[in-house]
Amino acid sequence: MRSQCQHMMAAFKARLKTFEDLLGADKIDRGKLRKECYQGCPENNCRALCWKLLLNYLPLQRSEWEKEKAKQRAAYRNFIQELIIIPGQKAKSNLSANGTLADHPLNPNPDSQWQEDFKDNDMLMQIDKDCRRLCPDLFFFQRATEFPCEELVKAGSNVETLRKRVEHSVLKSETVARNRQGITVNRSNSRRKSEDYIALKEGEEAHWEVVERILFIYAKLNPGLNYVQGMNEILGPIYYTFATDHDDDCRTNAEADSFFCFTNLMAEIRDSFIKSLDESQCGIGYSMELLYRKLREQDVALWHRLEEVELKPQFFAFRWLTLMLSQEFPLPDVLRIWDSLFADANRFDFLIYICMAMLVLVRNEILTSDFPSIMKLVQNFPHNRIDIHTVLAKATELSFRQS
Repeated sequence: MRSQCQHMMAAFKARLKTFEDLLGADKIDRGKLRKECYQGCPENNCRALCWKLLLNYLPLQRSEWEKEKAKQRAAYRNFIQELIIIPGQKAKSNLSANGTLADHPLNPNPDSQWQEDFKDNDMLMQIDKDCRRLCPDLFFFQRATEFPCEELVKAGSNVETLRKRVEHSVLKSETVARNRQGITVNRSNSRRKSEDYIALKEGEEAHWEVVERILFIYAKLNPGLNYVQGMNEILGPIYYTFATDHDDDCRTNAEADSFFCFTNLMAEIRDSFIKSLDESQCGIGYSMELLYRKLREQDVALWHRLEEVELKPQFFAFRWLTLMLSQEFPLPDVLRIWDSLFADANRFDFLIYICMAMLVLVRNEILTSDFPSIMKLVQNFPHNRIDIHTVLAKATELSFRQS
């Protein structure tokens, strides 16, 4: 046992040295980086840096890193100023002396901001709801971050933060909106109670609040796409990776760096979040069809069984593919999966093979079970008895068969 542990430690040190040499070069060899990351990044050592390179946040020329990071982080601070601070100051100044709103939903003044605010608040409420329940089995997102937003800290009570904005939205005194016919209605029962929103200490903010702010800013900068449920599951693992890295600079700037890596990733996968593109060659419908087509080529009996019980890929593969398996495995396994996905030169082709591997690994159960049992199986993949290394090994085998 002791010799086995020594061998594993030696192998880990050798692998770590490989990454140190690769990342320490004056110019990063993208091909070698992809090859090494495909096999998994050493945890808490260089995953964050590797992802920043693989997601094109950092250039390959090492000497350009500091300049690029400074430029991007400054740009993000401007986004916070324009989309959070200034609107928050206006919202704060809109309160009259007795604490009520000087502007209100029925204000006939054409300069009233309520029309845009209604739209933004609906979006913010959905983001808030999704971020609060992010990775519920992991306490990390509920903890206060070491590095709350400096701009908001400096602004202090002069700004209505997103948290306060959400809290105000659930108060009964502000429960009016327009229904589908454009009529102003009361909807006091459609929001969660204000006591559901337990504020942290003054000046503190939870990690989920940072994720919420990133998503709100992204949505405001991308009005054509806006916010779509599930984006929080894409951003969450990226932010967690940066916010828990061993490097102080990475943790300190986790918010800004996560924003740009998330933005770059969404530029590649955003078509999966656009319903009108579902059936196009770049949409999620095509990806689900491709999964079943490749499965038929590899295992016709398994494919036939799924067809026989009419288990459509929409019932499970929609979530698998859209959210890149972020809800099917514990977070540590998701990070390992994403090492391989981000390293995939044929962006996310390997995701199809991982999904195929998951089906093949429960093949016998699918072939011998009825529809309800199969549905339960694929919607709750048994990762507790089929570890991630087995899944990835099978996915690699399946991809080699087709190459």
